Amino acid sequence: MTSVAVLSLHTSPLALPGVGDSGGMNVYVRELAGGLGRAGVDVRVYTRRWADDLPDRVVVEPGVEVVHVAAGEAELAKEDLPPVVDAFADGVAADLGQRPVDVLHANYWLSAVAGHALKHRLDLPLVSTFHTLARVKADSGDPEPAARVAAETEVIGCCDTICASNTVEAAQLVELYGADPTRIEIVPPGVDRAFFSPGDRTGARRALGLEDRPTVLFVGRIQPLKGPVIAVEALAAMRERDTQLIVVGGPSGADGAQEWRRLQAAVDRHGLRDRVRFVDAQPHHVLSTYYRSADVVLVPSRSESFGLVALEAAACGRPVVGAAVGGLRTLVEHGHTGYLVEGREPAAFAARLDDLVAHPARAEHMGRAAAELAAGFSWSTTSARLRRLYADLALRTPTRCA
Repeated sequence: MTSVAVLSLHTSPLALPGVGDSGGMNVYVRELAGGLGRAGVDVRVYTRRWADDLPDRVVVEPGVEVVHVAAGEAELAKEDLPPVVDAFADGVAADLGQRPVDVLHANYWLSAVAGHALKHRLDLPLVSTFHTLARVKADSGDPEPAARVAAETEVIGCCDTICASNTVEAAQLVELYGADPTRIEIVPPGVDRAFFSPGDRTGARRALGLEDRPTVLFVGRIQPLKGPVIAVEALAAMRERDTQLIVVGGPSGADGAQEWRRLQAAVDRHGLRDRVRFVDAQPHHVLSTYYRSADVVLVPSRSESFGLVALEAAACGRPVVGAAVGGLRTLVEHGHTGYLVEGREPAAFAARLDDLVAHPARAEHMGRAAAELAAGFSWSTTSARLRRLYADLALRTPTRCA
């Protein structure tokens, strides 16, 4: 049996996605850990203690445990976490000294920095999944500190394996960071089709208390990167004036509160109070009902390494109108499972939304095609691929820094 320490410093797999800094990565870590555990891997997820009353250890399911590591004050914003990375690594090392593992798997750059230190301290192979990359975000108008760029570059040069969600991310790792292509593995996330599967739209709306009218759905954290204001501006530009927009998620990150104010101002500026409904972040499995309630799901992000919302929407048989960025280019087949929109003009998104709302048969056809595409993604497949990777790495001599 292979054992792995999954590092998730800044966000816990036990936290509700869509709240604070919790998002698709929470889903990734939680579902991946569960899948690995069921595949026979002993999984320990190490996350920073984000509340004082948390237990030291939580057994999530057989073979899967979450360990809370003290590192700095409990309530720290993600932007304030770099100084506590060393303390986090020390806490993980202390635990691994008592219960060793075969492989480290870091998620996000902060965890990768901690994992890099642990790799050399404990002589263990390091797998990293970055989820977002600083240089990619900078290209889309969301610059990150130079220290993050330098840290990512150093870690990428020493990782035994870097997991990319798709070919787009793999190319970015090579082009922007000089990553060794032979150490990149394409390991796409999955979707739990026990929850995310096609279903009745009218019944879903009734269950959620939504009006039975054309519906566009936005699911994501309220932050500039995700483009919620674009969603409202696109609704205002639509010809189909009976369409409603459902926004599921809460403010996130340093700019979350300001983006929330901008979002509310956009609603008021266009007189859309009767056409926009805001819903707090929901338990992950409940999102499936929201996807089923929609005619189309809108994903206007500035950048997306993968785009889990788009995959979940597709699994529920709903077409996606998404920004033509990152992993969305590989998840949305333009004109077949939805539409990709170049640029940031709300009118361009509105035109594609109008097309699907005005032509329900076309939207239905695209939704069926989307569900077929999503059937190729499963957490069991992802877990099996990683289990083989871990087993292989456990037999190798770890890579050394250049």
